[in-house]
Amino acid sequence: MIAIIDYEMGNVRSVRQGFETVGCRAVVTRDPRVIDRATHVVLPGVGAFGECVRNLQRFHLIDPLHRAIARGKPFLGICLGLQVLFSESEEFGVHRGLNILRGKVKRFPAGSSPSLKIPHMGWNTIRVKRPMPLFEGIESEAHVYFVHSYYVEPEEPETVCTETSYGAPFASSVTKGKIFACQFHPEKSQRVGLQLLRNFGAWS
Repeated sequence: MIAIIDYEMGNVRSVRQGFETVGCRAVVTRDPRVIDRATHVVLPGVGAFGECVRNLQRFHLIDPLHRAIARGKPFLGICLGLQVLFSESEEFGVHRGLNILRGKVKRFPAGSSPSLKIPHMGWNTIRVKRPMPLFEGIESEAHVYFVHSYYVEPEEPETVCTETSYGAPFASSVTKGKIFACQFHPEKSQRVGLQLLRNFGAWS
């Protein structure tokens, strides 16, 4: 059973529908007991980094997240659910993250190119740098859907799973142990995204 964490930020219903489309049982919850019983855990998210951390604290969800990762459960972070795993973010000031992965969340530089608009919104390609089970059946240079103004800069280069270019290359997904987290939205990425969700459901 896949637990999709609801902390009042993110399109949790779209994520659940994506899993149901590929035949995976998924529940939307903020109950620590349900998260503890789940075989897989998903942290989606859309919005501001600081508010995300505050909501996770308000709903007492940080300890269940750490327990799930410590127990080696397959864990999927999506968009803001990727960023909050890192040490800190510069979004609207400096905010501490969960520090599960070392590194910072930075804003795309304004004015770096007249053709680059912030937020980075729409379809772009991912280049697979570190093959893993979640990319089975997905070709390198596949197109996925992004909506974000900030990107992660990991301190551990070996955690970078895919790169995407937007002015310059950035880490569009990372992996460590049983953690996989992506800046793009699988639930909005049609065939490629559904294949990734299917692979996550089968990951053990």
